[in-house]
Amino acid sequence: MPFSTYLESKRAELKKLVGYLGEKFDYVSVLGTDCQATVYMANKNAQSVRDGSGECGFALKMHDGKAFYEYSLSEISGDIRVLADKIFKEVKLAEGVDTVEGTEVKDEPLVKSFVRESDFANYTDEQLLDFCVNLKDEILSKDQKVVNAMVMLQPYTVSKIFISKNRELDQHYGWVNGLCMATYFDGKMVQPREGRHYYLLSDVLENLPKKVDKLLDKARHLAKATPITPGVYDVITDSSITGLIAHEAFGHGVEMDQFVKERALAKEYVGKYVASPITNMRDGASATLSAASYFFDDDGVLAHDTQIIKDGILVTGISDLVSASVLKTEPTGNGRRESYKRKAYSRMTNTFFEKGNDNLEDMIKSIKHGYMLFETNNGMEDPKNWQIQCTAEYGIEIVDGKLTENYVSPVVMSGSVPELLKSITMISNDFEVIGAGSCGKGYKEWVKVSDGGPCLKVKVKLA
Repeated sequence: MPFSTYLESKRAELKKLVGYLGEKFDYVSVLGTDCQATVYMANKNAQSVRDGSGECGFALKMHDGKAFYEYSLSEISGDIRVLADKIFKEVKLAEGVDTVEGTEVKDEPLVKSFVRESDFANYTDEQLLDFCVNLKDEILSKDQKVVNAMVMLQPYTVSKIFISKNRELDQHYGWVNGLCMATYFDGKMVQPREGRHYYLLSDVLENLPKKVDKLLDKARHLAKATPITPGVYDVITDSSITGLIAHEAFGHGVEMDQFVKERALAKEYVGKYVASPITNMRDGASATLSAASYFFDDDGVLAHDTQIIKDGILVTGISDLVSASVLKTEPTGNGRRESYKRKAYSRMTNTFFEKGNDNLEDMIKSIKHGYMLFETNNGMEDPKNWQIQCTAEYGIEIVDGKLTENYVSPVVMSGSVPELLKSITMISNDFEVIGAGSCGKGYKEWVKVSDGGPCLKVKVKLA
């Protein structure tokens, strides 16, 4: 699928709008967004093809030498000079109300188009829905204790254009989240899931069916899972739980708009040890290829690969244009909007621990009694006090260096962020980033994120 023809048709008008507003503001930029999504779903009782969370509109960011202002529009048309005057008057009415002061904004020259090719056009709605129906039927046929099954494909495409006085950027890319889930009853009801996520539909269509046997084996074990006895244990985290720790511990906590508001304890620890010396962590839209990978952020800053923790030391946070301006640092390409109607904030992208040098089998052998935790459920973090709570879908007991058949579910891991990270003693030499998630800032401002990494050995409180 090509770059948005609608945004392309607005390019000349966007340049005019930036030019006219530039007569009144020191800095002006406009972001145009055209995102399209479709959801294909089949379960035992229904099947459907429906629109997903698409959007189309424009967001302006302006700076008058002192403060930043933002303004959104669903359409740009008519007399652009008249529109510019209208925007200027409305912005000035808001002067001094919730404005953020910052220093001069850099607007380095760059004209470039970015494309990540996709194969979405090779498939029809009928083919994709049939895939969901057939895979759902296969899951149902495998075990009589499967009372329902659901298969979903969620391909989406993103087109964005960014124009300022000196920059003219556009990008076009897609991503696919594939999911299968079984509702399984054997004494109690469980709903395990498996997913495949990639930028090519062909990859998801090929690999999602290969996960059915694992899905059903998980269902049989979870139906027999018992509660965990609370306590402090040696724990190995799978890549999903490793990612959840990265996301909650040093995701929100290092979003630098929180530094500006004095809401993050991490600000006081830059340059200090916050984790075991074998620990390294990164964030960035260009750090890996996943659901949160883009070419430039919503501030027109090119995607970065930011080292957050290096050899246990907190190196830096992640920033949008405004927070970087206030803190007098370079923006890291993490300025993101939930939609063109919402403000840009410092937000995570792909957040993960780097792989280490240990073999997973040796990590398991090193534990006399503990658990290996699997699959992100949810997590919470308190950036001000640096406490963390992460929930795993299940854990498998480790006894005398071997994984057993004893499953526990659910499992809640909690404690102090530095204590947890400083307890890391082994890091596996494998690596995976999972790209199906979305994340809010507080209770809103949802954006697509991914996280992951290797397996970690830690000591932590479980309940």
